[in-house]
Amino acid sequence: MFTPDEAGAAPTGIVIDVIRATSTICQALASGFERVFCAAEIDEARALRDALGEGVLGGERKAVRIPGFDLGNSPREYLEPAGKTRVLSTTNGTRAVVAAAQRCDRVLIASLLNLSAVVETARDAGEDALVVCAGVQGALALDDAFVAGRIVELLGWERTDAAEAAARLVTTWSGAEEAFRASKSGRNLMENAPELEPDLAFCARESALDIVPRLVAMRDVAAEIAL
Repeated sequence: MFTPDEAGAAPTGIVIDVIRATSTICQALASGFERVFCAAEIDEARALRDALGEGVLGGERKAVRIPGFDLGNSPREYLEPAGKTRVLSTTNGTRAVVAAAQRCDRVLIASLLNLSAVVETARDAGEDALVVCAGVQGALALDDAFVAGRIVELLGWERTDAAEAAARLVTTWSGAEEAFRASKSGRNLMENAPELEPDLAFCARESALDIVPRLVAMRDVAAEIAL
């Protein structure tokens, strides 16, 4: 699925928002956060943090940190844990996680950072997998499609036409960072928050983390992600 709104369901859902929500979720949990709550809306994130009585508010709109939030959505902000719980709301990625939770028995969080670990986990599950790209405001995003293509390549399973298209798209660029810079997500980041341009190279590192964040529960409308 190149966007979360496309019809589809499968036992395993693999969600991608490589620039930058799923990359940041992976980095936060690898760094020592115990759980990340994904909320689609800003007010939902604030209300959940209040209900929990704790948590680091993180997120962005149009690549920029949300006013009043503790942190943004740069994975480089999460190299050290600032607490046990992170409550996240982003423009596209958190919506994709919540959408996948409604359609799949298990939901895995994927980025290039944890590519090999996600592929191995999906293969071990031994059931059909639906790769869900977050996209950009309802449209296909080249950066997410690139990562989807890498997942499809490594799994080597029977492919839908969309999966075949994603795999072929990977060969268009010399590498992930080039693809990310060509994408609307990458261009939005460089235009709206040029100081965060190093995030593109950070998110383009393949299989740097040996972890697989996954959906463990829904709390009202927010998805709880943990290892």
